[in-house]
Amino acid sequence: MDKQSKSRLWTILAALAAVMWGISGLFAESLFKVSSKITPIWLTQVRLIISGIVLLIIATVLHQKPFSVLKDKKNTLHIIAYGIFGLLPVQVFYFIAIEMANASIATILQFIGPFFVLTYLAVTHQQVLRKLDVLAAILAFIGVFLLSTHGNFNQLAITPLALFFGLLSAVGEASYTLIPVKLVKRVSSLVVTGWGMLFAGIGLMIVYPRFPAIPNTPRAWLDVSAIIIIGTIIPFQIMANALRYVKPSTVSLLDAFEPLSATVGSVLIFGLVMSGMDWLGTLLVIGAVLALNFTPKRNIKKS
Repeated sequence: MDKQSKSRLWTILAALAAVMWGISGLFAESLFKVSSKITPIWLTQVRLIISGIVLLIIATVLHQKPFSVLKDKKNTLHIIAYGIFGLLPVQVFYFIAIEMANASIATILQFIGPFFVLTYLAVTHQQVLRKLDVLAAILAFIGVFLLSTHGNFNQLAITPLALFFGLLSAVGEASYTLIPVKLVKRVSSLVVTGWGMLFAGIGLMIVYPRFPAIPNTPRAWLDVSAIIIIGTIIPFQIMANALRYVKPSTVSLLDAFEPLSATVGSVLIFGLVMSGMDWLGTLLVIGAVLALNFTPKRNIKKS
């Protein structure tokens, strides 16, 4: 398989990972309604630690020697930075925003993340942004906005704290995308993601060592299991590996499929009625992602 084919394949897989995140968001919102004792911090701790352990076990079974990477101090510090400044904020701040507002608002704010990525690459790497990239980002943002609000601008009324944590989740989205780019080129993405999650989860436990009594109900544990498997283990592994073949800015913008899948899931599972604005948002998101990955062929002049 040539480089271009691999890029297309991993672009599709990255989009699939975003779909899984969207579906897991439905379980997260359902979980917070089970009991007020279930907090975003508790959910993040459980999600990170269990997922990290599972990924490291898989890495061991696949003979990827996860402990050998820790012998290199530089790699270890890089993985810790990825966990603390990437994996942790992109999850805990997103859940906090959901709890303070709702999943729609949290998704809109987190989607600002690609703009941080594009700006960072333009400033630090002198990456020239195509007009098409900028247009695609704008169209995708508008599409996500319409999908998340159903075109009702009144739903954007949120508290300053919800706005603050939503923006922090967007910064986490950008750092989660950028930090492991070089690392996953020399270390297994399975190992990087596993250790990153485990370090982030343990770090959060040290900072916030509280463990509330969670209701022992089938619904609660079904939601938690779905969030860990569908919303963490599988998609985070796909995204980390996709960075080997797809530009960070492209991977970040593919997150547009997260609110898209959440909306479709709501239609199929909860009977949500789609308005005209919802369908317009869907077309804008899909069109923006397709446009982002479009590279026009150059005309070769014959001598």
